[in-house]
Amino acid sequence: MRLHILGICGTFMGGVAALARELGHTVEGSDANVYPPMSTQLEALGIGLMSGYTAQHLQPAPDRVVVGNAMVRGNPAVEYMLDARLNYISGPQWLGETVLAGRDVLAVAGTHGKTTTTSLLAHLLESAGLAPGFLIGGVPGNFGVSARLGGKQAYAGPEPSSGAARHLLPRGEGSVVPPAAAPFVIEADEYDTAFFDKRSKFVHYRPRIAILNNLEYDHADIFPDVAAIQRQFHHLVRTVPGNGRLIVNAHDERLAEVLAMGCWTPVETFGIGRGDWQASLIETDGSAFAVYHRGERLGEIRWTLLGHHSVMNALAALAAAAAAGADPRALLSAFASFESAKRRMELVGEVDGIRVYDDFAHHPTAIATTLAGLRASVGTARILVALEPRSNSMRQGAHAEALAPSLADADAVVFLQRPELPWDAHRVTDALDGRGATAATVDALIDHLREQVRPGDQVVFMSNGGFEAAPRRFVESLRQA
Repeated sequence: MRLHILGICGTFMGGVAALARELGHTVEGSDANVYPPMSTQLEALGIGLMSGYTAQHLQPAPDRVVVGNAMVRGNPAVEYMLDARLNYISGPQWLGETVLAGRDVLAVAGTHGKTTTTSLLAHLLESAGLAPGFLIGGVPGNFGVSARLGGKQAYAGPEPSSGAARHLLPRGEGSVVPPAAAPFVIEADEYDTAFFDKRSKFVHYRPRIAILNNLEYDHADIFPDVAAIQRQFHHLVRTVPGNGRLIVNAHDERLAEVLAMGCWTPVETFGIGRGDWQASLIETDGSAFAVYHRGERLGEIRWTLLGHHSVMNALAALAAAAAAGADPRALLSAFASFESAKRRMELVGEVDGIRVYDDFAHHPTAIATTLAGLRASVGTARILVALEPRSNSMRQGAHAEALAPSLADADAVVFLQRPELPWDAHRVTDALDGRGATAATVDALIDHLREQVRPGDQVVFMSNGGFEAAPRRFVESLRQA
């Protein structure tokens, strides 16, 4: 089958393209801008890429058009697709019907931590010899690709049966996990599906195990309030079978309200000092902690990640892996070899003792927890933050009042206020008691940081967009000084 994917260079749709190609389909696609790293990954897979959205890209007609959620009415390719009555489907629906049907699906939902937790869960299942498939909204360090079908990891012993009774099978010589038996881990986004399907993406995934990591107000462009997001999360809860499992943050009152709307699936909770799965901190920065399951001490986790939010992600992933049949005790050592996805406090360079990080945080809670983890690790060292308001919610000013408090652990902040930002960023910087400044361009932002930085500083660039490659440009400017 020949598929044309509209919006192919997005992380999710690029993963869909990779899975379709692995299934043997002929895949091509178009995007407003065809750019690395996704374009490089897709071209290496033999996927044809076209720049821009035109009717000509859909001629001759493909067997099916897979539509990304960035597509809107008025887009020339969309209008042609509708007028020509081409066969089309959304990316999440195609994924649910073509890849996930019949698989044991483990879905990771939540306002924060989806990419890291999904990457970690895939790593744990891989360490258990279960050869999971996955689709992740980033590139996990342990795999180097954002998506795969799974089912090729060699292990010792008979092929695993489906369902919760599957046992942990160690790595070794033997047969391989058939794709139909391998679990599939999916980052379960609450953003809408497509211009013709305004439900959240995750309602298409039908998981047997679902992590509900946290729930806060976000995506101000499509959700009027937090209650609207809770309703979508409850749609997800309704799809999890009675013989499945819900893994739920024990600290989150909004998730408790979601479950109070109705729950038909066994629930296990996780938290720091609370829940069925508990962590007790050994190091205050979250780099070491003991794990307990229903009061029984399982052992310790020591790893490279920082922050209480990372500890919560670890508990969620461990609980989900156990629900899939893995032995949680045997998995504790696997945390030490976990490599987080790119742009999750990714160290991009160190020059003269100045460490520069690239981070995806774009919500006040994520910003605060990330900086708190770094502060606990570096002590009194100075932390400088460069912040780009890139998400739809950020650009609309939905989080403006919460931004200054979220930056409490920063010693200095440079806020990128492009001319098109519809609100005044001084609402944030003026509340930082002399620690904040604005810059109209990335060049000006880098210059401002260069004037302030000194050996021993920690510099964190925060954005969910490309930030015009600012972190690496800043590192290069330090090297040339």
